[in-house]
Amino acid sequence: MYKFNIKSSKKITNGILFSIIIQRKEIELLFTHHAIQRIKEWNIKRENVINTLLFPDEVLVGHGDRFIAQKIYGKHIVRCVYEYKNNVPVIITVYFPYKERYFEGGGQYANKIF
Repeated sequence: MYKFNIKSSKKITNGILFSIIIQRKEIELLFTHHAIQRIKEWNIKRENVINTLLFPDEVLVGHGDRFIAQKIYGKHIVRCVYEYKNNVPVIITVYFPYKERYFEGGGQYANKIF
C-alpha cells in the first residue's frame, strides 16, 4: 500500500476540497458538508476515509452514477459513497457499519480513484 499526504484543503461552497499527493501524483477529493458531518458523527478518522477511497478493498456500483468504496477496519467497514463532478470525486456520505452487512468479499472494483 502506498502512503499519501494531504497537500492542502480549501473550504468551498459545498464542502472542503482536499489536494492529496500520492506517488508524485496529485488527486483532488471534494468532501461535501454532509460527508464531513457524518465523519464526525461516526467518529471516523479523515485519514481512514481517504485511505478507503484511494485503497479500497472493493468498490461497488451505487444508485445512479454513484460508487461505494469499502475498506475493512476490524469488525466494521468504512463505506464512502461518491460520484464524479467535472472529473473530481465528490464524497456524498460516509458511514461505519458492521462488515457482514455490506461487504461482498473484496476484489470487486467497479471504479478506482487511484
